[in-house]
Amino acid sequence: MKLKTILLLSLVVIGWSSLNAQTEVITGEDVAVTDTESGKVRGFIQNGIYTYKGIPYATADRFMPPSKVEPWEGVRSSTMYGPVAPLMTPTTQVQDEPEFVFDHDWGYTNEDCLRINVWTPSIDDNKKRPVLFWIHGGGYTAGSSQELPSYDGENLSNKGDVVVVSINHRLNILGFLDLSAYGDKYKESANNSMLDIVAALDWVKTNISNFGGDPNNVTIFGQSGGGAKVNTLMAMPKAEGLFHKAINQSGSFRGNLSRQETTRAIAAEVLNQLSLSEDQVDSLQTIPFDKLSAAGTVAMQKVAEQMRAKGVVPVGLSLNWGPSMDGNVLPHDLMSDESFELSKDIPLLLGTTKNEFTPFMNGRFFKASEEEVMTFIKETYKDKADDYLAAVKKAYPNDTRPSDLLSIDATFRPGAVFQANKKSKLMNGAPVYMYLFTWQSPVFGGKYKSLHCMELPFVFDNIERGRQMTGGGQQAQALADKMSSAWINFAKTGNPNHNGLPQWPAYNPENTSTMFFDNTCEVTPQHDKEFLALMAEM
Repeated sequence: MKLKTILLLSLVVIGWSSLNAQTEVITGEDVAVTDTESGKVRGFIQNGIYTYKGIPYATADRFMPPSKVEPWEGVRSSTMYGPVAPLMTPTTQVQDEPEFVFDHDWGYTNEDCLRINVWTPSIDDNKKRPVLFWIHGGGYTAGSSQELPSYDGENLSNKGDVVVVSINHRLNILGFLDLSAYGDKYKESANNSMLDIVAALDWVKTNISNFGGDPNNVTIFGQSGGGAKVNTLMAMPKAEGLFHKAINQSGSFRGNLSRQETTRAIAAEVLNQLSLSEDQVDSLQTIPFDKLSAAGTVAMQKVAEQMRAKGVVPVGLSLNWGPSMDGNVLPHDLMSDESFELSKDIPLLLGTTKNEFTPFMNGRFFKASEEEVMTFIKETYKDKADDYLAAVKKAYPNDTRPSDLLSIDATFRPGAVFQANKKSKLMNGAPVYMYLFTWQSPVFGGKYKSLHCMELPFVFDNIERGRQMTGGGQQAQALADKMSSAWINFAKTGNPNHNGLPQWPAYNPENTSTMFFDNTCEVTPQHDKEFLALMAEM
């Protein structure tokens, strides 16, 4: 046999062996067993990462605050994701093409959903690794820790020698119905969902050292609704000291929180819809979820009508299932001076994607002609049309498709800029780092651009798992290496800089330094001031 053929066969064998080694899954009764305060858990080892899924971090009866889990005997198998929070509108059908892009895993629902997942390089080497605590998106009403393939923590844990944690918690009416008017036991029910997350952080503080993690170096990070939950935790006195750094991805919403007057009115209408008197409030604990959820939807609509009748327009967070100012769990609005002062010492990394939801909002114009796009702009912006065009072209001079003129996010980025400006001005406050993700996905001819959630496969170093969103490929992987390393370094030190990126200065209102994540990464001052100012006037 020729030497060349022998060498070629050898390389094939070596490659096959390497592939098998990379995908080996190690399981067994005595494999990946470690302690928690409630008992022992057993996970599995894959690609050198110890993985645990579905561990109970707390328990809670409906509308009750979370409490410690009762101890169990023996070793609890923890190899599969636990139940997810019930959805107000269960998924019964999807749109084919967008579903291909997002590739959801809907899981199975159960109200007993307080579960935590952990990925770690080791459980017995006495190292104290930084902890990245992931909070899923879906607003405050939907989502789960397994919903998107990007959420898997194995690659991020492996790449950075860090511990990755994710959780499920109560959502929608189960997490936010304010029954405080009906007895002391319900005094915190308006924010039980957020108290679940605090309970999970408390579990991390108590248990994560058994998983190779450092309870004194915890970074909370989340996207969309998860980013909003990050901001909410930063405004919660009960969460103080349980985390040390924060990352907010597309979640800096500026709307005011609901007030108790509103949340109690919604609860009263829920009782009315279910034909229950005030002294029958405990009956809510046993009503089937679908019936409870339907009553909550009608109650929300009726209270909104009442507000409009009084000349109050419900906007933002002011009327929706979500956290509210109860004077206790959340004493202040999220963007208030008091809340910023509470989290003054927490380093913050935040940003958005270039296009967010605009590929859906204006998707019909993806292949439109310049004439069609210009007609729409003139009809929409009227006497401000020329100002709009000038602002967009100044912000993104290299965009070439007519549809690009209609694809600039003006929903998520303004809040991020506001938050960055305000936090970075705090006297002797922790640093702020600002980014904008502008990379454009080639999937379906590029129509999804830099969509909401598009940065997630890059942050988690999950290009292959999220290839239906990213298209995969070397360029995407190269950017994932840079972004995931930045998130890892920030978790380790509070500074995202590393050798693979240009120097990334801390943000302040004067330098407005912003990292643009794209095939070529660069730092520039804020590029879209005119555009955001114009959108604020509209």
